[in-house]
Amino acid sequence: MFTGIVQGIGTITEKRAAGGGMVFGLEAGFDLTDPEEGESIAVNGTCLTAREINGRRFLVDVSPETLSRTGLGFLKVGSRVNLERALRLSDRLGGHLVSGHVDALGRVEDRQARGDFTLFTFSLDEGLARYIIEKGSITINGVSLTVNSCNGNRFSVSIIPHTLVVTTLGELKIGDRVNLEVDIIGKYVEKLLAEQSTPQDRGSRINPAFLAEHGFLR
Repeated sequence: MFTGIVQGIGTITEKRAAGGGMVFGLEAGFDLTDPEEGESIAVNGTCLTAREINGRRFLVDVSPETLSRTGLGFLKVGSRVNLERALRLSDRLGGHLVSGHVDALGRVEDRQARGDFTLFTFSLDEGLARYIIEKGSITINGVSLTVNSCNGNRFSVSIIPHTLVVTTLGELKIGDRVNLEVDIIGKYVEKLLAEQSTPQDRGSRINPAFLAEHGFLR
C-alpha cells in the first residue's frame, strides 16, 4: 500500500522488451535508505517490484497487463516519473490509501493558472466516473489529490505550488495521458450495495439508508 505522497522524482535509464512485457531501469532522485530486494515501489502510481538495487538505481519488470492499463509503455529513456516507496505501518498517512493498481488512463483536458495554484481538468472513462465525488480523493500519476468538482466524465483538481515542484505534475500539458486510481472505498461500497439485491442479503443492516445515515452517501 501507498499514500500518494510522492517521495521524489526518478528517471528512466533503460527500457527494453522482455518476456512479453518490459524491463525498466530507474534512478531515484533521492537516497533509497535500507532498500530491500523485491520491495514494492510506486512508479507514476503503479505498484512494481524493485530488483537489482544498486545505490539509487534499480530494475522493475512491467507485465503486459500493466502496460495495457497504464501509460508506462509511453515512457522513454530520460522520462521523469513520480516515485513512492511502500507504506510502513508506523508511517503517517498523509494522503489516502492507495493500492498502486492503476484503474485506467485519463487525459489532461485543460490547465489554468489561478494565482500560485494550477487548476487541471481531466477526462476519464465513463465507467470510472461514478467513483469520482466532489472533495473525494483520487491518485494521478501516483499523487494523492482532492477532487474540486466533477461533471460527467470530467473532474478538476487544484494543485498547490509545492506539489508542482516536487512531482512531475507541473510538466503536464493538454492532451497528456495520466495514470488514474480511484478511491478504493467507493468500489467496496458499490459491491456491498450490489449484494443487497440478492434475496439472502436483503435483511442485512448495511443498505443505502444505513450508509446515508452514517455519512457515506449524500
